[in-house]
Amino acid sequence: MSIKNLLLCAILFIIIIAWGPGAIAAESGGIKLAINDSVTDIRAVSVEYSFYVPVRELAEKLKLSLTGTPEDLSLAGDAGSLRILQEGKGITGDGTEISLTVFKRGDNLMVPVKIASLLGYAVSYRPDLHLLRITDGTQTLDDDAFAAKFKNELAPEEPAEPAPDPSPAASESPGSSAPPQDSSKPVAQGKIVYLTFDDGPSATTGQLLDILDEHGAKATFFMLGPRIERFPNQVKRMVQSEQGLGLHGMTHMKSKFYASPSAALAEMNRDNALLKAVSGEFTKLIRTPYGSKPYFTKAFRDEVLGSGYRLWDWNVDSLDWKYGSEGDSVYANVVSQVNKLEKGGAAPIILMHDQKATLKVLPRILEYLQKKGYRYEIITSGMRPVNFWHDTR
Repeated sequence: MSIKNLLLCAILFIIIIAWGPGAIAAESGGIKLAINDSVTDIRAVSVEYSFYVPVRELAEKLKLSLTGTPEDLSLAGDAGSLRILQEGKGITGDGTEISLTVFKRGDNLMVPVKIASLLGYAVSYRPDLHLLRITDGTQTLDDDAFAAKFKNELAPEEPAEPAPDPSPAASESPGSSAPPQDSSKPVAQGKIVYLTFDDGPSATTGQLLDILDEHGAKATFFMLGPRIERFPNQVKRMVQSEQGLGLHGMTHMKSKFYASPSAALAEMNRDNALLKAVSGEFTKLIRTPYGSKPYFTKAFRDEVLGSGYRLWDWNVDSLDWKYGSEGDSVYANVVSQVNKLEKGGAAPIILMHDQKATLKVLPRILEYLQKKGYRYEIITSGMRPVNFWHDTR
């Protein structure tokens, strides 16, 4: 072994010993990590809505340099770099500070798989295919073909033993209604729901986030630029709590947004610039005003998606915009559509709105989803988009 490798191993050993466990309560299942056109021997564990892998193994497989001290670990590759700091945050190559959770599992320091997207890679998660995959553009198979080829290798694994929780109070937080996880049972990989909220942020976003926190839920927010400017602290809290961030344009007016493909792109770019200015984050996720059909035609999609954006609609419309304070109608509407999707094995993507009236019915919806065995995930740029046009760009 070379002197360089010996030094690297020594550094990693110091990091692992000195870092200590993070605030992670329990692991709940595992999935093999795929990279480009192969399935690796790395087992990613699911912890509180994110997948984690050992940082050393990830660095080796992606051919990243790994250096640093116990307080400041650095990953770097040709397309980006990331500093992982002990106090639960990271710093990207351009100096942007992000919230980042790591923890110790045995002799390994575990980091979220999603950090690969900060290093120039795409990350896709397809629960229906039991697929968690990192790609760099050199892959020859799309996700469906890859999953079909490696079906046996990607079969779900039994969950790991729970990781220790260093904080006794962590499992006793007031208002938490999520039942403790039973690590003796395999996780149902397909029981995932994507909550989405349009038109925010708003004066009541804080209350909405409180409700999500109380239920251990995550959501993706498709936000309007002027509201991002008006309620910057709400956006910052979304980032801190690792909610999903998406764009909804600037005007929400058909006559302006759909005036031309360039007008639509300009609105999304402006929205993204405001998000970056307020939170330090940018996103590729978009949802167009009133949904993509019929107005967001091929000419619009070629212009906007050709610029790197990813188009998402929904498959469950709560109609909270229509029923408002009529919570029973909103609840019944969501339950009916979710049940239909469950029979077909599709993950619900629920459309709601960041508005005061929705706050009243949201806890009931979350309690129902939890009783049905769903777990919450956010939409990410590495996922295959779901939209009315079936445009997967």
